[in-house]
Amino acid sequence: MQYRREIDGLRAVAVVPVILFHAGFEIFSGGFVGVDVFFVISGYLITSIIINERTNNSFSLLKFYERRARRILPALFLVMLCTIPFAWLWLSPLQLENFAQSIVAVSVFLSNILFWRKSGYFDADAADMPLLHTWSLAVEEQYYLVFPIFILLMWRFGRQPLIYSIVLISIASLLLSEWGWRNEPLANFYLAPTRAWELLAGSLCAFFLYRRQLKPSNVLSLLGLTLVLFSVLAYDESTPFPSVFALAPVGGTALIILFGGSSTWTARILSLRPFVSIGLISYSAYLWHQPLFAFARVRSLGEPSDIVMTSLAAGSLILAFLSWRFVERPFRYAPSLRSTSPNRCLGISVIVASIFISVGLIGHLQDGFPTRKNSFGFSFTEAKFTEPNFGLSKDCTRDFTLSPKCRTGDTPEILVWGDSFAMHLIPALLESKKGIALVQMTNSGCAPLFGVAKFSPARNLSAGRATKCIEFNSSVLDWLRSSNSVKYVVVSSIFNYLDDSRYDLILANGTVRKSNLDFIEQRFVETLKTIEATGAVPVVVSPTPRSGKNLGKCLLGAMFLNRPLANCNFSRDQFSNDTVLSEMLLKRIRQSFHVVSMIDAICDADTCSASIGDTPLFSDEGHLSVEGSAALGLRINLYEQITRPAAGSS
Repeated sequence: MQYRREIDGLRAVAVVPVILFHAGFEIFSGGFVGVDVFFVISGYLITSIIINERTNNSFSLLKFYERRARRILPALFLVMLCTIPFAWLWLSPLQLENFAQSIVAVSVFLSNILFWRKSGYFDADAADMPLLHTWSLAVEEQYYLVFPIFILLMWRFGRQPLIYSIVLISIASLLLSEWGWRNEPLANFYLAPTRAWELLAGSLCAFFLYRRQLKPSNVLSLLGLTLVLFSVLAYDESTPFPSVFALAPVGGTALIILFGGSSTWTARILSLRPFVSIGLISYSAYLWHQPLFAFARVRSLGEPSDIVMTSLAAGSLILAFLSWRFVERPFRYAPSLRSTSPNRCLGISVIVASIFISVGLIGHLQDGFPTRKNSFGFSFTEAKFTEPNFGLSKDCTRDFTLSPKCRTGDTPEILVWGDSFAMHLIPALLESKKGIALVQMTNSGCAPLFGVAKFSPARNLSAGRATKCIEFNSSVLDWLRSSNSVKYVVVSSIFNYLDDSRYDLILANGTVRKSNLDFIEQRFVETLKTIEATGAVPVVVSPTPRSGKNLGKCLLGAMFLNRPLANCNFSRDQFSNDTVLSEMLLKRIRQSFHVVSMIDAICDADTCSASIGDTPLFSDEGHLSVEGSAALGLRINLYEQITRPAAGSS
């Protein structure tokens, strides 16, 4: 297969935006599409190799897997090995447990499935995961395992039927991704079935060019490069992806492969030495950058500065060169290593992978080793506050249930209803009134509104999930109407669905519309009046103030470095847009309904406290930790704040 210098240059165009996107530079808001460029290139190169060898009757499945192992595993294993000591020193028990699980998943080529179950790619917590980026390697590895077998099975039917079958599978995969971003956005992003068409686009390029003279086209190749760069600069986390929007980077890459001959302007640009040099080390650069960024974020009290992230991005290229020079190349080309038989090569790979799997399983079974201490004398048992606050039980966080775990007492006086910002009030209530009888009916991401729910596929809130949210809230109302004991319904939510540029709304009748403050106010008032009609008193508890920064991570960093927790305090003028909008909403309804302000509880005239004494208030950007919720509830006597209307005061 003839070497094409411009393809290596195209790898640079793929990897640099990915690195800068993960570094947090907003101008590269669509840098994640670099992964899609890699997929097309991989599909093209692998299929070209298979076609050439199969035509010459020299293709061996065992040798194919051996070459893939030599290409992928040495650098990957090196990076995994280097991350383990830093994970041990710096990650909280929950983070270390998740890291240990990712070590296992990476070793068996299933990290995309793990991260699908764990976290959204654009979630704030995802940036702290050192091996998050390996999801794309898992997709490619799954392709490498299946596609050669598919080629061998279909080859007997002839070249045309094989190509037609690839086209049909590609179309089906693209259509599945269109369905997926609307209904299962996380699975759509991470899993191979909705990504297959991108790899197969490269495969089709290989079939098209086989035994054909490349026909350069300045117009088409330049159009391809423009499409790739456009998607890097114009797309962002709100772009449904993958979907037809992915046709821009995928189609652009295909155009460069098909028409970017060495004589074209595009090829001349991509063949410049800086592009080719970065392209050659792009795989190692991709491997190194995410661990560097993740550990920097873990160790920082806030988001690392642009200077720090730029330095780390440059550092990832330096490390990439070293691992390419001393790890990648020797394992691929050194005569002494190339003479190793395929069986032995694959056997060694399995042994090394098994060692990593064992290490990961130990970390998982030991719950992230919570008894560790760092060099500052910080005990990770103190990091427990960063764990999610599910209220009474994790069992009460999604589906409506009357499980004994979701109530205290047989005749609950208080119903706590809402999303995760209702969940985190439970310890505050229990601490402020001993022996209180309450029931928890909460659903993460589900706003406490009757007959309407928010959805945003980019934020893992699909229309299907929104419909289930409406059904959940309807069941809450049915239960409330049948209850004879509930006196107060505590309603709380993050209220982050007030900005019509971020969320759509779906109504009970299936109508979809944009969200805005006026409409939400109308539906919220109707909801509160519906509660009143059942004979219960609705009490709205505002969400906690948020600054847009991860306060839990800041508090953990302060404890880790033995610094004052007050370093994580923030001022009222740093409020996030969500906080400002929710305050506007609650100000409108305060004259008609009882509202308890968490902002007044946490902030004085100027400053909002991130802790009460030595107790961290927050576990993340805005949720109260279990201990923080209890401490705050005791300080302000939340039970008295809620029941105050019944006592004749407001």
